[in-house]
Amino acid sequence: MPRKKFRTVNLRQQVNAERKRNNLIFFTFTGVALLYLGITLLTGENGLMKYLELQKTQQKLTAEIVTLDQQNKQLKKQVDALKNDPFYIEKSAREEFGLAKKNELIFQFEDARKK
Repeated sequence: MPRKKFRTVNLRQQVNAERKRNNLIFFTFTGVALLYLGITLLTGENGLMKYLELQKTQQKLTAEIVTLDQQNKQLKKQVDALKNDPFYIEKSAREEFGLAKKNELIFQFEDARKK
């Protein structure tokens, strides 16, 4: 009888040792896989870092689009005024090109701040 008990204890120790080894292999493999997955999700081609970078780029481009739309509206108003508003045409000719009507004198003053 004592021999059977010894074999049972020895067999249990072997089973426990094999379970520990299998658990160690499983958890090591799982840990490495999770580490690889985490690194790939953070730094991969379609990872979190790339996503955040693309979000910043999108925000900048959206702001630029808004600015360009405002400038475009302003330029369209200016073009419309140059086509249809004779007073605006006259004002632009006087301010931008220094033109004057007949019998008008143009006085140009130096800016006192430039001295």
